[in-house]
Amino acid sequence: MRGPHNIWRLIRTGATFERTGAMKIALEGLDTPPRLRALARIVGWPFKWLGYRGDLSQPPVTRALTALGPAYIKFGQVLSTRPDVVGDELAQQLRVLQDKLPPFPTEIAKATVSHELGVPVDDLFSEFSEPVAAASIAQVHRARVAGTGEDVAVKVLRPEIERAFRRDIDAFHFAAGLIEALLPGTRRLRPTDVIKHFEGVVMGELDLRLESAAASEFRANTEQDEGFQVPEPYWNLSSREVLTLGWAEGIPLGEVKAIQAAGHDSVALSERVLQLFLSHALRDGYFHADMHQGNLKVAPNGDIVAYDFGIMGHIDEYTRRVYAEILIGFIRRDYRRVAEVHFEAGYVPRDRDVDEFARALRAVGEPIFGMDATRISMARLLSYLFEVTERFGMQTRTELILLQRTMVVVEGVARSLNPNINIWQVAKPVVERYIRENIGPKALVRDLIRTAQVVSRFGPRLPQLAEALLIRQTEEAKPAEKPSKLRALALVGLGAGLAGLAMTAVYWF
Repeated sequence: MRGPHNIWRLIRTGATFERTGAMKIALEGLDTPPRLRALARIVGWPFKWLGYRGDLSQPPVTRALTALGPAYIKFGQVLSTRPDVVGDELAQQLRVLQDKLPPFPTEIAKATVSHELGVPVDDLFSEFSEPVAAASIAQVHRARVAGTGEDVAVKVLRPEIERAFRRDIDAFHFAAGLIEALLPGTRRLRPTDVIKHFEGVVMGELDLRLESAAASEFRANTEQDEGFQVPEPYWNLSSREVLTLGWAEGIPLGEVKAIQAAGHDSVALSERVLQLFLSHALRDGYFHADMHQGNLKVAPNGDIVAYDFGIMGHIDEYTRRVYAEILIGFIRRDYRRVAEVHFEAGYVPRDRDVDEFARALRAVGEPIFGMDATRISMARLLSYLFEVTERFGMQTRTELILLQRTMVVVEGVARSLNPNINIWQVAKPVVERYIRENIGPKALVRDLIRTAQVVSRFGPRLPQLAEALLIRQTEEAKPAEKPSKLRALALVGLGAGLAGLAMTAVYWF
């Protein structure tokens, strides 16, 4: 399907932005160079009549993205958390995309619930409200469970949503391939792999059984986190297209004035949301990867309540350690160590100069530490970071896309609550705690024990492995050569020693 027909889709994308008036606002919000703005307007103007009109009651950019489809809406949701990147006016327009999109009829939602769960809605719920929130993929209804009277949130997928997403993603794949073919310099950014990663994330979000599992796992991981709640999933009331969670009462995190009027400390909340994200990412390696204001509330007791677990991120233990060392290096302004970690992890090609890379990182980090938070231009910072990655041949790491994207979103949420937040000071205790527990003598001993335990499981097979090695050497050896029994004996001895170490470690630890 990724054929030339997608050119038409891309043309309509630009034409829709031009027709709705979103082109000018978007280019200005993103601080695009004047020449590029002029070129975009000149190219887009002749095709203006081909664009979608959209909902005339909505602001221009929101109107354009909602007319184009769910994948575009997802992109807008990310930008809505970053007024420092797109400007206050554009961010405010995009915030509508989080949970205030036009809903589909309640009767269709009820029919979906009945079909998916195999029982009439009235037998399952004594009450079933009109939509209380509607986003790009699904909408939510407040309901009361029949018999128990428990308040729940019932999430129902939009009709034909999977087909719509596949159409958009198909066009994105075509665009990525076109960019790589016409602009070879962009290949290091791996646009095709990035879109493939995005596709995997989105398609997983369209199966609400996976979201039920994610909610359950995330709730178990965070039960002991002070000031944080995750609603309980109802497995018997959930399926592929329906998800039922406990009702989360509270004020949406995007309504800052309402939060302050209710007596909550917005500064403390800004710090907590950032520290919670870092704690989940580093401690658990499993984090909420869609933490915009539309998916967070402040409970009456001041707790932060998270919901909508369609996009969750996972990073392995090695990557967590690399990420933590990079963060702590920036926090301590040890740019040489940050550079070394990038080289050790293979993020920067070995033929580049580590000292030169360290100086480039200093140029990124120092302005952040030397400037008031309200004066930091994240747009300019991201622009310079892009220049640095290009200069040093760094390729996009698809395994870190969700982590990096979520960090950007969470920082935006924190800044909306407290524009003066210093993200490095707030992050420092969480990162330092992780470093103490996972990078050092204690962690080394733990890693050795794990290694020994793994090797010990192969202990009974070591004699057979040694014999097989001897036989293969005998068959392959030249007439003048003799197989080395010493090598085989050493292998057996090493295996026995590691097995003994494992048993001793298990006994003592």
